[in-house]
Amino acid sequence: MDARQLWLRFEPYHDVTYFTPESRAATDELGCKGGWMGYFGLRAAPLGAASPELVTAVFYNFAPRMVARALPDAWAVATPAEFLAARLRGVDGALRRLLGDVGTAEIAEAASLARAAALAAPLAGRPLAAANRALPWPEEPHLALWHACTILREARGDGHVAALVAHGVGPCQALALYAHEHSLDPAYMRAARGWTEQEWEAVSDLPGDLAAVERATDAAALGPWEELGTAGTSRFVELMTPLALRIASANEAMRVNPMALDPVRELAVPGWNT
Repeated sequence: MDARQLWLRFEPYHDVTYFTPESRAATDELGCKGGWMGYFGLRAAPLGAASPELVTAVFYNFAPRMVARALPDAWAVATPAEFLAARLRGVDGALRRLLGDVGTAEIAEAASLARAAALAAPLAGRPLAAANRALPWPEEPHLALWHACTILREARGDGHVAALVAHGVGPCQALALYAHEHSLDPAYMRAARGWTEQEWEAVSDLPGDLAAVERATDAAALGPWEELGTAGTSRFVELMTPLALRIASANEAMRVNPMALDPVRELAVPGWNT
């Protein structure tokens, strides 16, 4: 089981949480001032009315000043419960637009498999995964699938943060190393996470073994799939591949992203859209 290949299948499904017109409309309706206030509110809401310090710690690679521009002001705009309701509305609208028929047997089966994997995800040391696991499961299969993908995504992300800390790679340093490794525009990466050019330059030449971090991240993310088993995991991959490709190809907001995520290229499934 290749943990990155699994991530490529559930990450696009999760990302509609923030990076779609429907998501932006839902947070605008709440009264958020800009897309980033909406992002921090939507993603942090499972933690409750979290402080900017807590959110900076668990999100890891955002500059503290960027988080502080959104929080705690977001909690004066709407309560965490209202953000959670808004994100579910945004996700529902986005998935219906991007996928069309969300009532298929394949989505229901994928939701069942993803739920089993998500319930097997370890929570110790994984605050965002645990906070999302504590939320009620949506009843509709396409939303239950999204919820499971969100738990799996945040569990992997929490494990990645632990690996970065264990390998002594700081937040801005991790971005600088990643940008260099993937030929990403440093100015874009700095703006996407709120770091100054001076802060970036100060860490750009620091050593850091991202390959070791990725190996540790992948190893820490395999537990749910070992629990699901080879047959279940293979079926999940089979079911999620066309969904991930359809979302990735149609979601204009994710054309360029700080993760260098490109499922259409990386999955390279011949004739998937014919």
